[in-house]
Amino acid sequence: LFKIKPPLEDDEDSSQEGVNKASKGGVVYGDYLQLDKITTAQVLQSELKGNKIHDEHLFIVTHQAYELWFKQILFELDSVREIFISGHVRDERNMLKVNTRIHRIVMIFRLLVDQFAVLETMTALDFFDFREYLSAASGFQSLQFRVLENKIGVPDNLRVPYNRRHYRDNFKGHDSKTLLQTEQEPTLLKLVEEWLERTPGLEVDGFNFWERLKINIFDGLNVEKEKIEKMPESEEKEELTAELVKQREIFTSLFDEKRHDHLVSKGERRLSYKALQGALMIYFYREEPRFQVPFQLLTSLMDIDTLMTKWRYNH
Repeated sequence: LFKIKPPLEDDEDSSQEGVNKASKGGVVYGDYLQLDKITTAQVLQSELKGNKIHDEHLFIVTHQAYELWFKQILFELDSVREIFISGHVRDERNMLKVNTRIHRIVMIFRLLVDQFAVLETMTALDFFDFREYLSAASGFQSLQFRVLENKIGVPDNLRVPYNRRHYRDNFKGHDSKTLLQTEQEPTLLKLVEEWLERTPGLEVDGFNFWERLKINIFDGLNVEKEKIEKMPESEEKEELTAELVKQREIFTSLFDEKRHDHLVSKGERRLSYKALQGALMIYFYREEPRFQVPFQLLTSLMDIDTLMTKWRYNH
């Protein structure tokens, strides 16, 4: 059963079987990927100036790879936004599609962050050997990354300024118009916010999750308070009492809609009060079948936020 028949001299290599599609008019690998354009797009400024610096090639290839991945992220992001905008997200099959594409964006961002390890094989001194040839060029001038920030929903106050100027001032003509247009489009954050506000179970005249949560939390705090009060006087009792007071203040603010709106106006919270309720309901009931995919989506969105911050910091 496990014997392998030795190849005979007149046996044909199976890998050579099949039809050569190139000879039949099919598109060959290099033409399909337009590799002639990609592999000749590395123009070293140091070489043009008569002083070729070896590491500039790595710098160019790395950043070109970033831009290609940004293009793919935008492609996935636009498709997700379209599903939300069209209302097709109400179909659970489309929800799974959204989750898959958002997770793909997470994986790409992880790759982009890891890609810095390759760039770090070039020291700071190696970079300064050709930095003078780059003029004012900077990663913060990446149009695609700025478009990505807009479409995700990064507000101005969370942007990393470049040369103390508004981010759009670094772009001219068509690029500036593109950025302005994307600022006016529905952001992923806004679309997700509206989706969270429709989370089933938030209805006051129905399941009323928010009131149930409030009762459970404060009942739990009261039980904890009774336990602490029965303890003998000690330093530990004082510490537990102080911690309980902090927890009560935190949860009191959580259920204070006016305070929440104030924090939103200051940029300290991003979601509407109703959307926050939806997010917390999904979190607490994440093991329920209907909330498993939404929970995975929220987890992926938090991963994207973390990875984008890490990419900005490293860059």
